[in-house]
Amino acid sequence: MRQEKMTSVERMDALLNGRSVDHVPRLSFILGFCAKNVGYPVASVYSDPEKSFLAQMLTREQYGYDSDPFYGYASFGGYEFGGEIKLPDGEYEQAPSHVRFAVEKKQDVEKLELPDVKTAGMLPQAMQFSRNQVANGIAPSVVVGGPFTIAGNICVVDTLCRWVVKEQEIVHRLLRLATDHVLDVARLWVETFGKGRVKMQIWEPLASNQIISPKHFEKLVLPYQAELHEKLLSIGIKHILCHICGEQNQNLPFWADIPMGDFGIISIGREVDISTAIKYFGDRYVVAGNIEPAMLQTGTPKEVYELCRQAIEKGKRAPKGFALMEGCEVPVNAPPYNIYTMKKAVDDFGWY
Repeated sequence: MRQEKMTSVERMDALLNGRSVDHVPRLSFILGFCAKNVGYPVASVYSDPEKSFLAQMLTREQYGYDSDPFYGYASFGGYEFGGEIKLPDGEYEQAPSHVRFAVEKKQDVEKLELPDVKTAGMLPQAMQFSRNQVANGIAPSVVVGGPFTIAGNICVVDTLCRWVVKEQEIVHRLLRLATDHVLDVARLWVETFGKGRVKMQIWEPLASNQIISPKHFEKLVLPYQAELHEKLLSIGIKHILCHICGEQNQNLPFWADIPMGDFGIISIGREVDISTAIKYFGDRYVVAGNIEPAMLQTGTPKEVYELCRQAIEKGKRAPKGFALMEGCEVPVNAPPYNIYTMKKAVDDFGWY
C-alpha cells in the first residue's frame, strides 16, 4: 500500500477547491450500517445524534473513507410537514418509513403551512448533530430532500403522479411549500453556524424518470430546483452535494442547468454511466458514484472490486474531479469486507 500524501481533510478541501489530490477521494453514503457496525440499534443513527455521530466516526476510521459523518433520511419532509414516520426496527429495515402522510386528499394541500424549522420533525436532532460536528472540528452539514422528493413524502407518490398529469396546480402548491421549507432550513443553519461554513446535501431520487417523464421534470421540477439552488448559494451555502440516484439520464440536460456551487458535487446512481455524467457535469462539478448498493450486499468481494475498478478508471480523469461513492445508501446487512473492498480498489487504482 502506498503512503498517503494528504489527510482526508486536506483531500476534501483540495477536491472542493479545484486543487490536485493524491488519489481518488472515497466518499460514503452510509448511515444505518454504522450503527449496526458498532453495536447500536439501527434506529439510533436517526434518534440519537450523539450515538449517530460516534458510530459514523468509528466506522469512518475503520473503513478509511474521506467524507464526514452526516445526518439525513430519504423520507425527509413527510414528518416535518405533519405526517408520521416509523424508525427502523426490523432485521432488514435501515431508514425511517412513512406511517401516515400529511396529505391524503387534495383538500389537505390547502391547509398545509410551512413548518417551524426549529421544532419540526427530525430537524432538532439534525441541528444537534451539526453542533456535534462543530464541537469535533467538522464543518456543519444539513441534508434535505429536493422539492419533488419532499412533495412525494408529504403525500403518497402515486397520488402525486396523478396530480402531475391531471391537477398541476396542486403540484405547484406542494413544490412551492417544499422549496420555501428547504430555504427556511438553510437560513437557520447559516444563521446558527455562519455563511460559507455549512455544507448542504440535497437528495432528489423521486424526480427520476422511473417516477416522472423528462417533460414533466422540465416543466415542474426544474424551475423550483433551479430557484432553490440559486437562493441557497446567495445566502451563503458554498458547496451543494446533489444526490440524484435512480434513472435520471433524460433529466441530465436539465440538471446541467442547475447551479451546485463552486465546486459542487453531483452524486449519481448506477443507472447513469460515469462517462455520461462527466459529459454533462465534469467541466464544472465533481462527479461522485456510482457503486450499486445491492451489489454491496449480494455481490462477492471480487465483483465489488471489479465495479470499483471500472468506476475509478472511468472517473479519475474528470476535469473537476471524481470521487468513488456508493450509488445510494449502504445496506445495513452488507458484508463488511465488501465495504473495505471499495478502499482497496482506491488503493490499487486511484492514485494520481
